[in-house]
Amino acid sequence: MEYFLQSPQWAQFQRALGRTVHEQSGPGWRFLAIEESNPAGKLLYSPYGPVAESLTAFDAALAALTDLARASGAVFVRVEPVTAGFTAAEAGTVLRSRGLQPAPVSQQPELSWIVDVDRDFKDVLADMKPANRNLYRNIHKKGVTFRSSQDPAEISILLEFLHMTAARNGFKPQSDEYLSQVARSLMPAGAATLFIAELDGRPIAAALAYDSADTRTYAHAALDDTHRKLSAGIPLLVTLIADAQAKGLKHVDLWGVAPADQPDHKWAGFTAFKKSFGGREIAYPGTWDLPVRKVRYGSYQLARKGAQLARTLRARSKALAGR
Repeated sequence: MEYFLQSPQWAQFQRALGRTVHEQSGPGWRFLAIEESNPAGKLLYSPYGPVAESLTAFDAALAALTDLARASGAVFVRVEPVTAGFTAAEAGTVLRSRGLQPAPVSQQPELSWIVDVDRDFKDVLADMKPANRNLYRNIHKKGVTFRSSQDPAEISILLEFLHMTAARNGFKPQSDEYLSQVARSLMPAGAATLFIAELDGRPIAAALAYDSADTRTYAHAALDDTHRKLSAGIPLLVTLIADAQAKGLKHVDLWGVAPADQPDHKWAGFTAFKKSFGGREIAYPGTWDLPVRKVRYGSYQLARKGAQLARTLRARSKALAGR
């Protein structure tokens, strides 16, 4: 799989946001790394990277990242090696032996749900729940149609629905400016596509997807609550998947899912929705830090753990006071 967060298009978008992005490659490896900052100072973050064909190539990429961190004054390197010649189960041993340690918080999902579309689309549909197939085949009878757009101006459709969803569910979506810049940078280049469901010519749901060389990533979606009973989001996603297959892509990444043993996870509802389209789970090693300026990084970790302990003690004190 080609991961969009390591693509030249993502680098272009990050630069459009004003960020400093580094891209390097060598025999069997490459990476995109973004300069970021946190309380420790500057860091280099390689989302779902570096990309490496083997463990030897991964070591070479890690060495290049370390040299780059020293040259740019970064305190540490943050990586998420999803293709590096070892499995997620082996990651702990492999990465710790190279001086890496788990990051305080995972940046990108450690579990994702993949629908493979490099086959007859009838087989893709057959893996979905019957209700999903039936909606896809019959919703046109209710006046719902679907179209795609690479016009950046139409991102406003998705933004409106995201505002509705945020107000309803109490979550904070990414900013309008961020997603508008996504549209301006990626849609004209064909790297992002907006899929829109319409009822009698009026939008009722929208979904934004990113494309790499072989994978479409389902990134953002929302709908008009007024028409929730139509369940247009289901055939809209099937349309997005069908379009990926028609385009010759091999996979559709439905993005993060919750672990099966955590039914109360905040993503549990999204997970059940995504799994209803068939597919398979894929596990990643997670987010890891490689300290470059070790004393500075160690001080950061101690301060972070101290602050976390203080928050825990305050919470316990409040709980005891309320009894």
